[in-house]
Amino acid sequence: MDDQDANRKFQKELNAGAVALVLLSVLDQSQEPLYGYQIAKLLEKHGDKISVVKQGSLYPVLRSLEKGGLLDSNVEPSVTGPPRRYYRITPNGREILAQWVAIWQQNTSFVEAILEGTVDVSER
Repeated sequence: MDDQDANRKFQKELNAGAVALVLLSVLDQSQEPLYGYQIAKLLEKHGDKISVVKQGSLYPVLRSLEKGGLLDSNVEPSVTGPPRRYYRITPNGREILAQWVAIWQQNTSFVEAILEGTVDVSER
């Protein structure tokens, strides 16, 4: 495996765990329901060179979050194209988001400590 393949694989695995957290957070912060393409463009705009969410992976995760009761959706007609499915976070989704944020923060703190060398990993 060359460096580029290894980097792509690592980025893909890292993103897989972050997509649901990012989507819940975006919908929690939104004042109104959002549709998939709108979310993708918002994330693309703020993602600089690395986007955690590729548009193709967005929709399966949105459906999964809805199936799990973390999001609700409704379909509305669009004057510029096909009907759009709008998503909003549920009260249960907000509770789960708070838990996931705590888990994320614990994990990132641990990884950063290891990377910075502030954790003694030598065997004794």
